[in-house]
Amino acid sequence: MVNYIKESYNELRNHVTWTPLSEAQRLTVVVAVFSVVLALAVWGVDTVFSKVISQYFEWIKS
Repeated sequence: MVNYIKESYNELRNHVTWTPLSEAQRLTVVVAVFSVVLALAVWGVDTVFSKVISQYFEWIKS
């Protein structure tokens, strides 16, 4: 187990190429903006469907 941890640490330290901080920050902003846009789109569709279904049940009730 100790050997596995040492080899994993060595792999991460010496063989992995890390994204530069500026690019990671830019991509984080892109993901955050996309998440907000998607959440707003889902909220909008949910609101419209909710109103349509509500109107439908009012229509069949009367």
